[in-house]
Amino acid sequence: MTDINTGDTAWVLISAALVLLMTPGLAFFYGGMVRAKSVLNMIMMSVVTMGTIGVTWVLFGYSMAFGNSVGGLGIIGNPLEFVGLKGLAEATSGSEGHLIPALAFVGFQAAFAIIAVALISGAVADRMKFGAWLAFSIAWAVLVYFPAAHWVFAFSSDDGSVVGGWIANTIKAVDFAGGTAIHINAGAAALALALVLGRRIGFGKDPMRPHNLTLVMLGAALLWFGWFGFNAGSALGANGTAAVAWVNTLAATAAAMIGWLITEKFRDGHPTSLGAASGIVAGLVAITPACATVDVIGAVLIGVIAGVACALAVGLKYRFGYDDSLDVVGVHLVGGLVGTLLIGLFANGSVQVGTDEGERVNGLFHGGGLDQLWRQAVGAFAVLLYSFVVSLLIALLLKAIMGLRATADVEAEGIDQAAHAETGYDLNPMGGRLGRGAFSQATAPTGPPRAESIDAASKENVK
Repeated sequence: MTDINTGDTAWVLISAALVLLMTPGLAFFYGGMVRAKSVLNMIMMSVVTMGTIGVTWVLFGYSMAFGNSVGGLGIIGNPLEFVGLKGLAEATSGSEGHLIPALAFVGFQAAFAIIAVALISGAVADRMKFGAWLAFSIAWAVLVYFPAAHWVFAFSSDDGSVVGGWIANTIKAVDFAGGTAIHINAGAAALALALVLGRRIGFGKDPMRPHNLTLVMLGAALLWFGWFGFNAGSALGANGTAAVAWVNTLAATAAAMIGWLITEKFRDGHPTSLGAASGIVAGLVAITPACATVDVIGAVLIGVIAGVACALAVGLKYRFGYDDSLDVVGVHLVGGLVGTLLIGLFANGSVQVGTDEGERVNGLFHGGGLDQLWRQAVGAFAVLLYSFVVSLLIALLLKAIMGLRATADVEAEGIDQAAHAETGYDLNPMGGRLGRGAFSQATAPTGPPRAESIDAASKENVK
């Protein structure tokens, strides 16, 4: 390989690692928000996508997302062009003078694909079969994420030798780091899957409070840390654009957290740690498409608007009766829409659209009129509609073939035991799993314990 910019390459590889770290961070964030009896299953739903999507991405997913568009239509990349990443070992990516190895870009985008799928799992906590989740996640990645990534992220070459996606090149909507392709996409899928799966037993009646807010805060911190790679890394180089994206990510996220907490204070009387964590994520989601497109004032405004809007949106599930367990719709779908559409207002001409010779983007408040706003709206709602419809069809098909939902007994007792034969917390002070034979005659103070008492304790531990 020649003319590789080592500084840019190092930054992209570090950013890829940061984005990959976001998936375990999401696992902690989601895991702390569910009840104790489902924490391992919730964490596993995120972590397992690193395996399933990691494999599908390197086999054919990258080719579907970034291969030359089939028929020049901008709908899907050629899945055979880079199948098994053939031809990429010596290839380069990027603009003239700022080249990185193509495989660095492959790895960076792989982490995007993984977390996009993992995000959906928050909507189906406590009640979805693990096998059904595996099947859905793979089908959704192939039929929804890979095509949408092509639409939004695959740019045509200046000489016309490579044809990319229709949203990026024909509509010319801006999505710098994934507000449309990832967050709106995952949020729409989460809504569809939650509707097909149905509500949890006791939804709207029984308390379903987070069991471990410490895990939630840890997860939010890891997400914020990793998100700098998500947004600033999307510059694909250690340059001024990356610096702008980094600072805007900080500013918008901080503002969104404050916006959420103020909303909670006025609405509920108390700002909460869960609200702070949720506000952080809402701000990160909203600034993602706009991080290199707005100035710092625009970033703060996007953050505040997203924090307030998402804090209000999470209550919609009770009004409309859909059970989005961990508020994927309220935070990721709504936050993604806020950030994507506000580019049409706050974009300040700092980036181009389309090819390297593309036009500068200016929003309404910077003299651009409504031109960019309609482009943003078309891109956002096209992905939303496509994702919702196809996700609904995938869910209905899997429901008919294998069933999506765990049984009522499993849901009541805790899906961790049924799906993984494990519990998140061993509360037995003597160690080991509770059950028949867990104690010996020598250690029992008054003889062997009654079997029914042990069985009752075992059931209590998984709740």
